[in-house]
Amino acid sequence: MAIQLNSSLGRALVQQNKLTENDAKAFELAASASGGNFFSELVRSRRIDSREIAMFSSQTFGFPLLDLDSIAMETLPDALIDIKLMQKHKVAALYKRGNRLFVATSNPENMQGLDEIKFKTGLAIELVIVEDDKLGAFIQKAAESSQEAFNKLVDEEIDLNLEFIDEVAKTLQSETSNAEIEDAPIVKFIQKTLLDAINAGASDVHFEPYEKFYRIRYRIDGMLYEIAQPPLFVKEKLASRLKVISRLDISEKRMPQDGRMKLSLSETHAIDFRISTLPTLFGEKIVMRILDPSSAKLGIDALGYEPEQKEMLMAAIKRPYGMVLVTGPTGSGKTVSLYTCLNILNQPDINIATAEDPAEINLPGVNQVNINEKVGLTFAVALRAFLRQDPDVLMVGEIRDLETADIAVKAAQTGHLVLSTLHTNDAPSTLIRLQNMGMAPFNIASSVILITAQRLARRLCKCKEEKDIPAETLLNAGFTSEELDGSWRPYGPTGCDICQGRGYKGRVGIYQVMPISEEMSSIILNQGSSSEIADQAKREGLRDLRQSGLLKVKRGLTSLEEIEAITNR
Repeated sequence: MAIQLNSSLGRALVQQNKLTENDAKAFELAASASGGNFFSELVRSRRIDSREIAMFSSQTFGFPLLDLDSIAMETLPDALIDIKLMQKHKVAALYKRGNRLFVATSNPENMQGLDEIKFKTGLAIELVIVEDDKLGAFIQKAAESSQEAFNKLVDEEIDLNLEFIDEVAKTLQSETSNAEIEDAPIVKFIQKTLLDAINAGASDVHFEPYEKFYRIRYRIDGMLYEIAQPPLFVKEKLASRLKVISRLDISEKRMPQDGRMKLSLSETHAIDFRISTLPTLFGEKIVMRILDPSSAKLGIDALGYEPEQKEMLMAAIKRPYGMVLVTGPTGSGKTVSLYTCLNILNQPDINIATAEDPAEINLPGVNQVNINEKVGLTFAVALRAFLRQDPDVLMVGEIRDLETADIAVKAAQTGHLVLSTLHTNDAPSTLIRLQNMGMAPFNIASSVILITAQRLARRLCKCKEEKDIPAETLLNAGFTSEELDGSWRPYGPTGCDICQGRGYKGRVGIYQVMPISEEMSSIILNQGSSSEIADQAKREGLRDLRQSGLLKVKRGLTSLEEIEAITNR
């Protein structure tokens, strides 16, 4: 009675008297017990050498035979097959022609591996048979080459010290010390990436895994720029390392997580990072927000307020009570503006408390609370607790609902200065937004003392050049005919080594500062529209965002294109 074999290679070897039925069945039983396959057991037994198996497979199954010694490593197509996939299925991509990918394997029955490669690459697979021992050496060489290429990215010696924010994280550091030694290039690469981001003035660092590549981008002056494409095989190590130093659960890859870490540049200067992870189709995307405490100590003059705007803002925050609101989209610099005000108010005789989600900048002398809705610590709960703490100044990270708004208004009406933010397009619409949230017009009129709306415009680099812009275009942008008196010329971006060819270096604030006058209060009490409030602000000589931006254009600080892009008309 013939022995039944599942392996087509095994049956062919038996039929050609290359192997006995008993030996073939023994290999199948061993493969079943070990979780392997017939081919791996055959190779391990050395009953038939690799060259003979390759020649037999080529002749029997009709696949071309190739000697891997004739293939140069540098001719391999890049990033088509991840090194981990090559090692897992023992395959190598050799050549791409059109939509066909020629893949080397020593096992003609390696259908699972080939199907996965076909799925990953989206290409038709053409199989090429090679010798098993040469394929193993070839893959090992490819892995070493990929590792060497990655190591070159981090050759530069960098003396940085990653500090952790509490004892729990220090415990994690000691527990993972051995892994860090093994993954020294990963640690070094992260340090180099973060230091480069700080030196480049980036606000965010994006670590992004995709199907066929991995990229790192910096957000500089509000724009995203691709910085590097490290090998795809490092994505899990990078994610794990970043999660460890941020006190996140490295085993949780299905849910988003948030954390913090600190990078010490010197004994007196440390940078905080806020970290967010997000599960995507091809791994965890990680975004790191760079939080430099020194940005809150730049001083109000460095933010870009016009002299009269600065005077109005300073007058408002020095009042003993009332509400000051800062509005604008995400990334418009609201947090820095608020912290600049807090830094001015931060004196030994003033009690300041803040509720934030999360606290972005650590400011000594200010009592900061992180909102944690999971345990019930909302903005409203924090505000109620603050009012029992004998405060002088309260800062609420964001007014999101009526309950928070109501408590903040009552605090402003009972002898406290309240600072907060809202997401609105301009200052007049902020008052209507509060009404839409359910606040009574009387409470708004009696509590809000000033609103400042803001944007961040990219600042022109020193390489800027005068541009010939038609007078009609300037008039349409908002300039008056009196302003076009020929005494100034608009500038535009050029590009140089300092700005990396971008034409812009740094950012400048564009502001609409609107104190609430008695006339505006009357409009609010009569439930007037935002356009009525805007008209009143215009009558009072207050600049809107576009007018403030055009003033920056006139002074050569930014370009007309930039102002038109960031302000409404």
